[in-house]
Amino acid sequence: MERSNPVCEVCGLVPHAPRLSGTTHLVARSPAMQILLKRVARFAANSAPVTVLGETGTGKEVVARVLHANSPRAKHPFVAVNVAALPAELLESELFGHAKGAFTGAAAARRGLFEAADKGTLFLDEIGEMPLPLQAKLLRALQDGELRRVGESGTYAVDVRVVCATHRDLGLLIREGAFRQDLLYRLKVLTIEVAALRERRDDILPLALHFLAEEKTGARGFTAAARKILINYGWPGNVRELQNAVKHGAALAMGSEVDAVDLPDELNRPAASLSSPSTPGAPRVFKTLAEAEREYVLEVLEACEGSPSEAARVLGVARNTLWRRLKTYS
Repeated sequence: MERSNPVCEVCGLVPHAPRLSGTTHLVARSPAMQILLKRVARFAANSAPVTVLGETGTGKEVVARVLHANSPRAKHPFVAVNVAALPAELLESELFGHAKGAFTGAAAARRGLFEAADKGTLFLDEIGEMPLPLQAKLLRALQDGELRRVGESGTYAVDVRVVCATHRDLGLLIREGAFRQDLLYRLKVLTIEVAALRERRDDILPLALHFLAEEKTGARGFTAAARKILINYGWPGNVRELQNAVKHGAALAMGSEVDAVDLPDELNRPAASLSSPSTPGAPRVFKTLAEAEREYVLEVLEACEGSPSEAARVLGVARNTLWRRLKTYS
């Protein structure tokens, strides 16, 4: 996706995510992300709730912002709130608003984020952390489109599209009694799963160059050694970790290119830094998580005589998930 193109020729999206402080530009080179964004383009015209799944730092909020920016609601507010960042006793007031005197410190009436997002999109990040009592009120709001401020008896109507995100397994939370099953059914009308960065390595260098271009330094590229490290690293913190690594490299770079020594120490740390307990002093060579996963998946596929359906069943994943994994291995 290029900044100069108003609409991406691959997925049909305007590849921008507006923010108050500027605009985030989408960078998506890998087949996995291009498939995902085509799905986003199809969802954008609909007002049904969307759940965005994926590990921490994969860019779930960016996907939500692009979804909003390409929807009929684009001219109306996009309001984001991190559910996990607010104490349970404040979250209800933050979302639904409160009346004057509803609780100690409520010196004036205040509208909530649902009202602030009227006719637009409300993004609920880390929805899996929402307390159970508040889940019931959210469910009612989604079902009826009517809300009640804390301390008031009357209700008011809003027109809001709810997009939520989580890195948690909501099915597991339901089994543990920490998440309402009926709320999950209401939220997961449409689902988007953002792959981890290690599963879409074609995006690493384009993203790194994009982040580098945003830094106010003279560095405009990466040496061959730095590129090799960036591509081979496991990125447990995903895109967020990559962005911070690029900031680190840009700050230390002495010339027009970021070198390997400019990158954070954890990227330069050799995998064979530990010694084997059975042979003291002998270095052990560790595989990255991506390498170990690839080896195991291909081994299972071979044992299943090349049957993707059977391999997906053994691995405990959906066939589409396995297909995306195999695409990254080719």
